[in-house]
Amino acid sequence: MFPLILASAVLPAQTIFTLILVRSSIRSAIAWVAGMTTIRVIQGVVFGLLIPAGERQEGPDSPRYFVGVLLLLLAVLLYLKAARAALGSEDEDAPPPKWLGKASSMSPWAAFGAGAAFMTFNLKYLVFMLGAISAISEARIGVPLAALTFLLFVLLAQCPPLTILALASSSSSRSAAMLEEFSAWLRLRTRAITVVFGLVFGTWFLIKALSELGHV
Repeated sequence: MFPLILASAVLPAQTIFTLILVRSSIRSAIAWVAGMTTIRVIQGVVFGLLIPAGERQEGPDSPRYFVGVLLLLLAVLLYLKAARAALGSEDEDAPPPKWLGKASSMSPWAAFGAGAAFMTFNLKYLVFMLGAISAISEARIGVPLAALTFLLFVLLAQCPPLTILALASSSSSRSAAMLEEFSAWLRLRTRAITVVFGLVFGTWFLIKALSELGHV
């Protein structure tokens, strides 16, 4: 599961918007992260019930085939994303300008809804979630340990936003300086991160997709 955790954490969109929100309202930033977390947990419950129930199915109707196809699609999208970034194109996963404009005045409830919507409709995060659930299901570790493992996945996948919230909540001047340094570092290196991320994880997901489809 480590590649799935790392891939979920490295994608910059959730981090960028958290940084924007935390500058105007720590409560709204917390609500944004809570919205994302809520949807991830709901997805975990729903797909966690569906994937094990269909493990014995074979062919195009099996959940494993569905996950394999999604992973293959994601690999292609990541390669395209890396190519676009290398050629200097705008990041299609960056928070929409409309959201950026409203971030400074976004209420906690609106931020919660934005976080929920972001996590619901972002294909990449959905595929990471399905991959994690599939890996946990294949391990056959029992329901209690599986639930704890999934919650650990959610927490680790949200390490950057949670770290930002921790720094923003601190009254230490060093924490504020670290937050500014990280924000500046991310702005300068987002394109390079996108290229490396797309090539490395595109290849990993391609191999994983072929493995999943080969076992159907």
